[in-house]
Amino acid sequence: MAAAEPKSPAAAGAAAARRLARGCWSAFWDYETPKVIVVKNRRLGIVYRTVQLLILLYFVWYVFIVQKSYQDSETGPESSVITKVKGLTLSEHKVWDVEEYVKPPEGGSVFSIITRIEVTSFQTLGTCAESMRVRNATCDSDEDCVAGQLDMLGNGLRTGRCVPYYHRPSKTCEVSGWCPVEDGASVSQFLGKMAPNFTILIKNSIHYPKFQFSKGNIENRKDGYLRHCTFHEVSDLYCPIFKLGYIVEQAGENFTELAHTGGVIGVIINWDCDLDLSASMCNPKYSFRRLDPKHIPASSGYNFRFAKYYRINGSSTRTLIKAYGIRIDVIVHGQAGKFSLIPTIINLATALTSIGVGSFLCDWILLTFMNKNKVYSHKKFDKMVDAPGGGAGPGLCASEPSQQDCTLTDARGLAQL
Repeated sequence: MAAAEPKSPAAAGAAAARRLARGCWSAFWDYETPKVIVVKNRRLGIVYRTVQLLILLYFVWYVFIVQKSYQDSETGPESSVITKVKGLTLSEHKVWDVEEYVKPPEGGSVFSIITRIEVTSFQTLGTCAESMRVRNATCDSDEDCVAGQLDMLGNGLRTGRCVPYYHRPSKTCEVSGWCPVEDGASVSQFLGKMAPNFTILIKNSIHYPKFQFSKGNIENRKDGYLRHCTFHEVSDLYCPIFKLGYIVEQAGENFTELAHTGGVIGVIINWDCDLDLSASMCNPKYSFRRLDPKHIPASSGYNFRFAKYYRINGSSTRTLIKAYGIRIDVIVHGQAGKFSLIPTIINLATALTSIGVGSFLCDWILLTFMNKNKVYSHKKFDKMVDAPGGGAGPGLCASEPSQQDCTLTDARGLAQL
């Protein structure tokens, strides 16, 4: 009998391509169903139930109870803030009322309370010695000063002359501008002696448009309640009248030090509302903290300048004021939630699907680390081919050829290991 001729490379490649095509079509059309196998192993059973229990506890306690994932939520409420400051204080020379020490006076969510000022009075347009704080301002003769030079951090246009620096023996370049300059004639006044007793009314109202829910932080009473109350977290939660000293104390700051250097204090109002409960359970929570970086000397503190202009004997005159103060920033945020069927179904489906992680983990342990991993693999994976005429084809129960009818050994469809 003649020997079979070897297949050519082209024929072998075509055969491989056909097998790959059949495999792809088979993977596309085949149906896979899980096979239930009962493994009598106590340690593996404990691992399986423990994983299921941990997943269940995670979804019940954290997802549904803590995070309230059964609710539809909305963050960032629409908010309005109106503020009003009241009180009097004294400096070395006068009595100050609220119209003078609150800037700006409109009563918005950001305002400053002046606690110390440095006043340079009777400034007029003329020539005078430049401040020694300005770079390259000191001089020994006129040759050290360039006429017409303008320093953006200085106080005016240099004239080219070197003049004595006010009441000191040193000299600086002369400038043309508002004179005398601030450093040469300023007088400091402290306004913070009675400032801790200033009262600040913070009126806030919020609205969650998704749920059509609105609420304010002032109690609806007609007995003059707001005229004699001050804020208390327990007894007077809906009396948003705070003493300035209380705000600074709650922010963990020393009032005297803060009044001298200035600073920024944040009043944070948080509205976290569970709208499945009564509206009376949705209450504001207040917290206070300092916002400016006080531990960085170059940027700590808070101050600003403004001037008051007038005319004396027909010439323009002004009073320059460098004000140090406590700036209050009222910040409102929050979140509201209400039961919704869609997130509830999504999270329930996720929880039920995640429980299957226990089966995946235990299958991996069985197939990788157990002594009888090959036996388990042999029992777990079977392939059945539906042949014409209703019988089983040659691929039926290929792993167990001794079985004549290719049926499972126990009537319930469970193979026991």
